[in-house]
Amino acid sequence: MIDIIMDPNNYPFWIIVVGVIALSIAVLARPFSSYIKFVYPNAKYETIGNPYIQEKNLSSLADTPNIDSFIEKLNSSKDYEIKGVKTKEIQQSLDENFRETLGMMKKDSSKKMNRFFDAYLEKNDFYLIKKELKNKLVNDNVSNKSIDRTIFRDNKKLLSKIMDAEKKDLVDILKNYGFSNEIAEEISKEELDYLALDRTIDKYYLEKLINVKVPYKCDKAKNEFIKRFIDINNIKNVLRAKQMGYEKEKIQKLFLSEGREIAKWKFEELADADSISQALSSLEGTSYYNELKDSIEKYNKEQSVQIFENALDRVYLKHIKNISQNNFGTIGPTIRFLVSKEFEIRNLKVISKGIAENLGSELIKELIIKEASI
Repeated sequence: MIDIIMDPNNYPFWIIVVGVIALSIAVLARPFSSYIKFVYPNAKYETIGNPYIQEKNLSSLADTPNIDSFIEKLNSSKDYEIKGVKTKEIQQSLDENFRETLGMMKKDSSKKMNRFFDAYLEKNDFYLIKKELKNKLVNDNVSNKSIDRTIFRDNKKLLSKIMDAEKKDLVDILKNYGFSNEIAEEISKEELDYLALDRTIDKYYLEKLINVKVPYKCDKAKNEFIKRFIDINNIKNVLRAKQMGYEKEKIQKLFLSEGREIAKWKFEELADADSISQALSSLEGTSYYNELKDSIEKYNKEQSVQIFENALDRVYLKHIKNISQNNFGTIGPTIRFLVSKEFEIRNLKVISKGIAENLGSELIKELIIKEASI
């Protein structure tokens, strides 16, 4: 039998040879198939760029004298067509631009990326779920406008059920949707803990994002991006809680998950710090420390943790840029373009609102998030 199989004059020999060659080609070609899928979209994102996280472009917009000039200048860019004249209309138009960008990215990318884009966009829905769940618990009220602004059908249904439900039925509604028992604990408290409730919903959203499948050779970049996002939000949770005077044991319960540099023991060390300054000192040796350290003097004057949150967002953009450069052949530039676009929209909302309320260009410039050089 072996002699027949190994004899070049017989069909079985050539069947095996062809099979081995085909298998070898498939194994060698698989990484390249992922690279090929990202060539066109990544080139397109690099061409479009994200001008409104750059110092020069943001300063120019912030210096515009009125909202009409802002709209005219922004609409001169090929990537924007803002409609409306009132602040609310402008902000809704900017939100629509972000959704259109996600639609363009889905269209230009492999279908295997669709669930990733949907999961990222769903973050908007979870912001609204957090907001309206708090309204329900405090005021027994849910806004129809939030339901209209919710993008995904299942999330619209959830908000509608929350709106129509008795408070005693909220636990079952949320658990049937997929939330863990932790949310039952939070909404059953006599005094609502806003940060703890946010953390429970954020954790559920993060688990959905983590479980999303991406094309071959993309997991490393996706996981790095998520872990950086977790780090940033873990640190923000500690700083917000300390600003609000939370006890150490209460802060420790705000832990989301293990991030890239903020492990559980490090989070507990931050939570145990006696002050915000001491918590920042505990971050020495991490990539987040220097930017936060440089913001301490301004914090001491204004006593607002928003200063540190803005600093963390700048560090986050640096890491996203690194992820893009280290994974340039696959999902890296896609993640950078997506995250940067989100910050662009946020910056444009801040500028339009600031101009409409006559805050002054210098104050507006302090509130926007710019991408710094690495």
